[in-house]
Amino acid sequence: MKVFAVLAFALLCVAAPAWGKTFTKCSLAKTLYAHGIPKSELPDWVCLVQHESGFRTDAVGALNSNGTRDYGLFQINNQYWCQGNVKSYNECHIACTSLLSDDITNALNCAKKIKAQQGFKAWYGWLNYCQKSKPSVSECF
Repeated sequence: MKVFAVLAFALLCVAAPAWGKTFTKCSLAKTLYAHGIPKSELPDWVCLVQHESGFRTDAVGALNSNGTRDYGLFQINNQYWCQGNVKSYNECHIACTSLLSDDITNALNCAKKIKAQQGFKAWYGWLNYCQKSKPSVSECF
C-alpha cells in the first residue's frame, strides 16, 4: 500500500500542471524588447522584475499592511492599478488575476502606465536595488 501511495504521489508531482512562467534575464529582456521596450530601458525593467517577482509571472505578494496585494511579474498593486480583493481605482482597467498570465502583454501595458505616471521609483524593488546599479543585458542580443 505504501508503494502505491508513493507512486501515486510521484505521478501527481510529474503530471501536475505548471503554474506560471519563470523567465531568465535574457528571455525577459528579449520578450520586453519584442513588446516595444527600448534597449536602453531593458536593464531597468529586468532589474525591477528580478527584485519584485523573481522573474515569475504567477507571483502574488504577501498581504500588505493596508490590506492590498501586489500581482504578477511587475508586482502591480490592487489598490490603484487593478481590481482585486479591495476597493480599487483600477487605473489599468484590468482584473489583478489577469496580471498572472504567462502572456505578459496586459501586465506590461499596466506597468508602462505606472512608469509613465510615476517612473521606476513606483517600485521598491527598483528603488532599493536598481536605482544605482543595473544588470547588463547586452549578452542577451
